[in-house]
Amino acid sequence: MKVAILGSGAWGTALAVSFAPRHQVTLWARDTRQIEAMRGSRRNQRYLPGIDLPVELKLSADLDEALTGVELVLVAVPVAALRSTLRQIARLPSPVAVIWVCKGFESETSQLPHQIVTDILPPSFPRGVLSGPSFAQEVARHLPTALTLASSDGEFAQHTAKNLHHSRLRIYSSTDVVGVEIGGAVKNVLAIAAGICDGMQMGFNARAAMLTRGLAEMTRLGLQMGGRAETLGGLSGVGDLILTCTGDLSRNRQVGMLLAQHKSLSNILNELGHVAEGVYTAREVHLTAQRLGVDMPICEAVYRVLYENLAADKAVEALLSRQPGNEFD
Repeated sequence: MKVAILGSGAWGTALAVSFAPRHQVTLWARDTRQIEAMRGSRRNQRYLPGIDLPVELKLSADLDEALTGVELVLVAVPVAALRSTLRQIARLPSPVAVIWVCKGFESETSQLPHQIVTDILPPSFPRGVLSGPSFAQEVARHLPTALTLASSDGEFAQHTAKNLHHSRLRIYSSTDVVGVEIGGAVKNVLAIAAGICDGMQMGFNARAAMLTRGLAEMTRLGLQMGGRAETLGGLSGVGDLILTCTGDLSRNRQVGMLLAQHKSLSNILNELGHVAEGVYTAREVHLTAQRLGVDMPICEAVYRVLYENLAADKAVEALLSRQPGNEFD
């Protein structure tokens, strides 16, 4: 299968490394200098250092070249760039399959990725979302990983998952696009909360409680928006939540740990040097939860720390002082 991967950040590059031995893969970046550096070193030193790029992998800064004759376009840009990238794909003379791997809400519209795709792509373009518990470094090192590919077209999801699936990257199919996207978005906000918890050395008990109550918040929002409970209890929900909230490779968890040290958000983001989607998603989750009347106290606390200058320790105190209720209300 001829595949174009648009976006040469850590995740796009990792997927290119995983798929290139089995498919004809072109990895595209808009930055010509980055592509030239990658061609010279056969590595993506900026976003995925220490990983050799397969000899089969083509690199291009020419979007038209990358899209010529492709059967599948895998969009690996941040949500903020999804709309503009889709507009380029929509210009193609004939329909191609499109899969996106970004997680979060668009800040201008509070839309999920599938809603942006619906706005831009003609209905004739098959589409789906690929998500789940996955650190780019581990996928690029061919460590075992399991993901979910969701599409409203169940046959397309099954067919594409089967084509991309291999022994080190297991891909399951689903028809619950909303549930998969909500899991991928909200877990990044909760990972910031987990980082605050760990940065304040509150212990494993507190982290387990936060994860469990965070899952309840994720599920409430997902169900309200049309997702399914089993999806949020699966790979792209609780699986991704566990990984992102406990793994040392999680950028969102790192944000929380640095917030616990009373560092400013601007300094934290400069220090990371990579996108931490949870920072931007927290604002959209706050707005969406308010609009839909969904109770999400942990996500709301993260929002207040990020955007209302509430100190991390004060946010934790406020959560701990809440009156207990029925666990499953």
